[in-house]
Amino acid sequence: MVTAMRGTAFSLAALKRPGEGVKSAVCALLLAMSLVVVAMLAFGGSGGLPVMALAVGTAGAAALISTLRLAFGHHVGARTCWRFTNDVLLMDESIVFPANGELIIFADQAQIRPSSDDPVMLDRLGKLLRHVDRVVLACPASRRAAWSAMMKGLGVTAEVLSPELDDLGALGLGEVGGRTTIVTTVGPLHPRDQLLKRMFDIAMASLALIAFAPLMGVIAIAVKLDSPGPVLFKQPRIGLGNRLFHMYKFRSMRADRGDAQASKLTQIGDSRVTRVGNFLRRTSLDELPQLLNVLAGHMSIVGPRPHAVGALAGDALYWEVDARYWDRHAVMPGLTGLAQVRGHRGTTFERVDLSNRLQADLEYVEGWSLRRDLAIILRTVGVLSHPNAF
Repeated sequence: MVTAMRGTAFSLAALKRPGEGVKSAVCALLLAMSLVVVAMLAFGGSGGLPVMALAVGTAGAAALISTLRLAFGHHVGARTCWRFTNDVLLMDESIVFPANGELIIFADQAQIRPSSDDPVMLDRLGKLLRHVDRVVLACPASRRAAWSAMMKGLGVTAEVLSPELDDLGALGLGEVGGRTTIVTTVGPLHPRDQLLKRMFDIAMASLALIAFAPLMGVIAIAVKLDSPGPVLFKQPRIGLGNRLFHMYKFRSMRADRGDAQASKLTQIGDSRVTRVGNFLRRTSLDELPQLLNVLAGHMSIVGPRPHAVGALAGDALYWEVDARYWDRHAVMPGLTGLAQVRGHRGTTFERVDLSNRLQADLEYVEGWSLRRDLAIILRTVGVLSHPNAF
């Protein structure tokens, strides 16, 4: 119960979207049962309870929770037309369109104004908002402070529309030395999540290096025998916080024709690519040395793929295509990512190629979870060999 309460299993969002509520509740159940199993093993066995019985019981509970939640959510949603709060759009000398079916109140028609010296008018406003959960105020900038002061005694959530903040991408309010600030960016990962993700990366990269060590040795010999030059190719890439780092790969091009800045797009049948390199690129085996980048703290197992500074989408640099490009570097780059498992990988011949993967990268940055990382890793197995890998 505590696990579910700390999550979103009993939130308003879970009621509005029953499917999400089911997901949260089942995840909370599985986490709780995992803790029970760990505790049982730590204190000497299962106490006579068969593991199979525990697994069947957990599966049955998950099925029952899912069925009841979906039924209850859709029943309540149908009876309320999927509106669970009473929202009002209060307009004073400003006209805006309602976004989610809010009830509209025009201040002049309701004979209310932003003033605290008229008890009768305040009573009228209080009665208008008696059963309201949220008020959105649209008014001139000169009247916002007065309206805000009036709303503080009404016991409702009040928000003021400030169109000039849209350009800032404001996320909320902060405070420095008693002065109010506008929060425009926050780190996508809580420090606790950063630690969890880093521990996961170290564990996965260590195990993978041990498992693939023989294969990497064979690849190194093949690269060395196929063409003169170093086994590894290192290239400056844009990483966390827009900081550059050297990313490692098995060399797949001729040493005298490499492109450290990635300014020339790789083509099908590119003469720069060696015979062994062609196989490595098609199977993504050239990426294995990046496990060293993960251990060094330059990369993560999962995250947006790091790009070279001179990479082009069509005839434009990546950040010239979309100014949001830099936002993807708020998290550590990864060996694989959401864009890759959706098929958005390989050479960016057109601007749309960059736009597609950028949209997936930003979606990943805004909604990180360890569960999503695990799902991406599993899906990566199916896209190791891809038509765009050449």
